[in-house]
Amino acid sequence: MSLAWKKSAIAMVAAGMLVGSLAACSTERDSGTDAGGGDDEGTFVGIAMPTKSLERWNRDGSHLEGLLEEAGYETSLQYADNKVDQQITQLENMINQGADVLVIAPIDDTALAPTLQQAADADITVIAYDRLLLGTPNVDYYATFDNYSVGTMQGEYIVDALDLEGGAGPFNLEPFAGSPDDNNAKFFFAGAWDILSEYVDSGQLVVPSGKAPATNDDWKSIGVEGWKTDTAQAEMEIRLNSFYASGTKVDVVLSPNDSLALGIAQALAGNGYAPGAEYPIVTGQDADKANVLNLIEGKQSMTVWKDTRTLGDQVAVMIKQIVAGDTVEVNDEKTYDNGEKVVPTYLLPPQVVTPDSVDVLVESGFYKAADLGL
Repeated sequence: MSLAWKKSAIAMVAAGMLVGSLAACSTERDSGTDAGGGDDEGTFVGIAMPTKSLERWNRDGSHLEGLLEEAGYETSLQYADNKVDQQITQLENMINQGADVLVIAPIDDTALAPTLQQAADADITVIAYDRLLLGTPNVDYYATFDNYSVGTMQGEYIVDALDLEGGAGPFNLEPFAGSPDDNNAKFFFAGAWDILSEYVDSGQLVVPSGKAPATNDDWKSIGVEGWKTDTAQAEMEIRLNSFYASGTKVDVVLSPNDSLALGIAQALAGNGYAPGAEYPIVTGQDADKANVLNLIEGKQSMTVWKDTRTLGDQVAVMIKQIVAGDTVEVNDEKTYDNGEKVVPTYLLPPQVVTPDSVDVLVESGFYKAADLGL
């Protein structure tokens, strides 16, 4: 793990801890970029989401679109089916249609630089939504959750559940990481691996498949392209069939999100694992409905809930400030260097949900009790 990355990781933890307790700092927009001239009516906001195949992006897109339409903005919400060329075309169309603000959750965070130059030439303000846009100076703001803390929460859950601090072990671990083209995935993995790697080094956690990255920088070696459920299932089946066929049991699976956890749970079921005291610990993130049901049924141990409604709420506030020509609130102006600039960022805090605390999802209105059979 590089020193620069370590400092960045530490900064993320500090930002996550402070996000709820400190007043947000702010950054001014450059002069001459007041989209809409402070008048909500007639302002056009383009929203580019990566795919409809994951539940969370459907929630994110529809929630933000609803907020903006309620506020009187014209909107265009587009999903790109995880196809980079399709997302580029959608963004170019929004630019040509006269967008004032673009909200972008990129499929490939390095592929949009030429398109974003077109947006800059057209004096369009760009907000990166939950995934940072890399390698371009033409991103104005970033709104996301404290992604390093997401991984930290997963790692700490594993340590507590297995009593690793108390010296228990050895336990068999199989780690997974997210899509190599998603900048957030490295933060998720680093947060978890900074917690777990010392126990791998000590022998309390053993990785029979050998798929234990030597450093945080090697996370892509176990990344699952496109966060695909079926790819994670196939990979877990290969590991189980190749390294656990002799009766050895897997004790814990580090899954960075719920779509991977769903495939991992399906692979476990296909190899005879059933909910109960011997069932492996399986982590996750996003609180997708299928995974919350798995929590209740004992097929997943925890998920890190990022209430994406709050992310949409914050982006809507930022757009209102942009349109009005006001100061745009951020609370991190140090951590997110995209290779061309440090992007002013607003971080939101995540929350752990376990089978014992799923009621918080209902109490918050994120789900109805009937949705979860409660």
